[in-house]
Amino acid sequence: MTYCLGIVLPAGLVLASDSRSNAGVDQVNRVRKFELFTQPGSRVIAILSAGNLATTQSVTSQLREAQNSGGDDDVFAARSMYEVARIVGDKLRAVIARDGPSVTPYGDPTGSFLVGGQLAGETPRLFQIYSAGNFIEASLRSCFLQIGETKYGKPILDRALTPDCPLDQAAKLALLSFDATLRSNLSCGPPIDIMRYETDSFSTSNMTMLKEDDPYWNSLRNGYGEGLSGLVKMLPPPPDWSA
Repeated sequence: MTYCLGIVLPAGLVLASDSRSNAGVDQVNRVRKFELFTQPGSRVIAILSAGNLATTQSVTSQLREAQNSGGDDDVFAARSMYEVARIVGDKLRAVIARDGPSVTPYGDPTGSFLVGGQLAGETPRLFQIYSAGNFIEASLRSCFLQIGETKYGKPILDRALTPDCPLDQAAKLALLSFDATLRSNLSCGPPIDIMRYETDSFSTSNMTMLKEDDPYWNSLRNGYGEGLSGLVKMLPPPPDWSA
């Protein structure tokens, strides 16, 4: 299992993924699940993946091979982020149709993607691609999308993330969402790839990989845990319901 998160705001995008891949309890690997396709000054496209690793790697490898070809499956020829999402969905559908019958007797062949970015002339956009190849788009009313192990990291986003969040605050919430997931599910693990993309910058310079011993990552986790414990102590106790 994995956990990937995308947040889209007027200020830009926050995108993050973990790096753990499990094929049974005795085969745990670290795998990058965050792919970037960029053209300076014109487009930044990020593709995050969850699910069957062979399936998702086949999709991203085919996208790499098709880039700059000018064909219908070239993300650099796409005229909108919607078209990019369609290309990824079509590739995923084709890979599952080809490999699924052979893989199914041994496991789940499906995968899913988050596709986020900005093309010149558009605002930043974020899509979730389902295993069937269809997709949905995030909006200001629902400004984050998740794939993989989503349930542990969702509550803090539901409570604290708003469309007017600055990117730095959204990035903190994203990392705390990962902290909750990693604490509760051993199938997700560091390092975490995270990018803050500022609207109209067409730059991926604000991207990093946070390892388990990263000072900021640990400071954030510890400070949040201590603050949460302190807040609980300050809250009023339950009344005596036996009275």
